[in-house]
Amino acid sequence: MIFDCHTHVFGPGHCFPEQVEAGKRVWGDKYKETTLPEEHWEHVKDIDGAVVLAFDAAATGTVVPNEYVAEYVSRHPGKLYGFASVDPNRENAARLLEEAIKGLNLCGLKLAPIYQNFYPEERRHFELYAKANELKVPILFHQGTSYVSEGYLDASRSASLDPIAREFPDLTIVIAHMGHPWIDECIAVVRKHKNMYMDLSALCGRPWQFYNALVSAMEYGVPHKILLGSDYPFFTITETIEALRNVNHLVEGTKLPRIPDEMIEGIIHRHTPELLGLVK
Repeated sequence: MIFDCHTHVFGPGHCFPEQVEAGKRVWGDKYKETTLPEEHWEHVKDIDGAVVLAFDAAATGTVVPNEYVAEYVSRHPGKLYGFASVDPNRENAARLLEEAIKGLNLCGLKLAPIYQNFYPEERRHFELYAKANELKVPILFHQGTSYVSEGYLDASRSASLDPIAREFPDLTIVIAHMGHPWIDECIAVVRKHKNMYMDLSALCGRPWQFYNALVSAMEYGVPHKILLGSDYPFFTITETIEALRNVNHLVEGTKLPRIPDEMIEGIIHRHTPELLGLVK
């Protein structure tokens, strides 16, 4: 199985003008204001499946509605899995999540403190986590840096999820991008909790960081908790897999550790839908 656990779609107007400018500043010619479902399908049609993420982050200029994602994934049942996004600052956040799961047939929740401007460990947000736990849906957290100037960088450390995982030990949590640049902190939190995982999306663009992230995961004994993800459209699944299979090129002719082939192939062929409870 090859399953991409971290992909996006962006329809017309979903990225506000300030977000478009920020994206162009960082990504240059690679930045695209829109990535339509038809383009996304070309990316995933030849693999076994993918998660498609909604994004409720008006605070930093991106809103991809739950309904938009739900309509798209409904065309490809059993292959595409839509994750809702709810701004935790909304007073009715828990109810909105329940409506998205039960009414729109979405099957997970995407949260991003640096984009939604909230501190995940604050008790006022625990009602939302409790609802995800009750509904038995995973939460994918973007715990890591971003280029958005308005975002709360101090809310983005993986350690802030530790109180959530302790309160809801049965709740499945995925930390996106291995919590970059605080990768070792992410690994420490994931190792601590049996139902926490991390995806390596977007790391393939930084080969030295990518290599060191895999070495740390290997040394801490948690490579089985790394999920394959691309962060499409910013990177493709082909780029990600090629980076994994070529990661040892950096250290050829040195005494630095090599990433075992079985670890690399284990990540590429991980049965992520079963791990996250997406397959009922």
